[in-house]
Amino acid sequence: MKKVRITQVRSAINRPKRQKLTLAALGLKKLHNAKEHDATPQILGMIDKVKHLLKVEEI
Repeated sequence: MKKVRITQVRSAINRPKRQKLTLAALGLKKLHNAKEHDATPQILGMIDKVKHLLKVEEI
């Protein structure tokens, strides 16, 4: 299965609560924090909702 590395590059300050919760569900807590996930449809859907705050790389 493909993997993706996601890095938070923009702040969650002044963002809707739903977007903050999505970042938390992805395991991102701070700026420039990176996590690796399997590229499942659920994860890709969450990434799509907050893509303006993230940098995504395929591994």
